[in-house]
Amino acid sequence: MIVTKISKTLAVIAAAAVVGMPALVDAQAQATNQPVAYGADSVEYAPNRIILRGRAEATQGGNRFRADTLTLVSGEGGDLQRAEASGTVYFVTPDQSMRGDRAVYNLGNGEIVVTGNVILTQGKNVLTGSRLVYNINTETARMDGAPRGAAGSRVQGVFYPNSN
Repeated sequence: MIVTKISKTLAVIAAAAVVGMPALVDAQAQATNQPVAYGADSVEYAPNRIILRGRAEATQGGNRFRADTLTLVSGEGGDLQRAEASGTVYFVTPDQSMRGDRAVYNLGNGEIVVTGNVILTQGKNVLTGSRLVYNINTETARMDGAPRGAAGSRVQGVFYPNSN
């Protein structure tokens, strides 16, 4: 059952702050090949970038990226390479929800780095830290705490084991 796998995964990440989550479905990898739709209160175009401000949102497949400001950066050929977000940032996949203060999503390798008051949720399971590196293609993640001595410096979590 998917919930069981996710619960076990969060137990491992909470214990070791590193997790290797098995691919639940191929949908995540397929999402990176789908078109990106976006919207915001205001949009600014510049060479190789689109800056979205105010309720900025970009979606691709089942993934949604929301922030106060979202900058979409393209390469020389016009292909979208990365998305940079600031303000209250949310990255939501069909199975996880990530929240932080800033994020950079590299579409080439499927990696998103979320920093600043990070919260990762999967169902009822919750993990907090200061920096999350998550790959949507491989569904692997690493959560780090703040530097030693900083308030809230540890990775912390709550995970609900399967009731079976």
